[in-house]
Amino acid sequence: MAQVLVRGLSDAVVARLKKRARDHGRSLQAELRLVLEQAAKGDMAEARRLAARIRRELAGREHTDSGMLVAEDRER
Repeated sequence: MAQVLVRGLSDAVVARLKKRARDHGRSLQAELRLVLEQAAKGDMAEARRLAARIRRELAGREHTDSGMLVAEDRER
């Protein structure tokens, strides 16, 4: 089985990955393995098809400006 060494990650990135692993009840190594396996499976053609389908489903619908919603929430 292959091994990979990743150098130069910032402390902040490592801290977020450790938190993610902890939140999922996994070791950092197990979490990283899963992240890499999922990334390697990624199919851009499929992602584009999904994005196109979502755009078609949302076409013609009125969307609220999220900035306005955030501003309203802050005023509460």
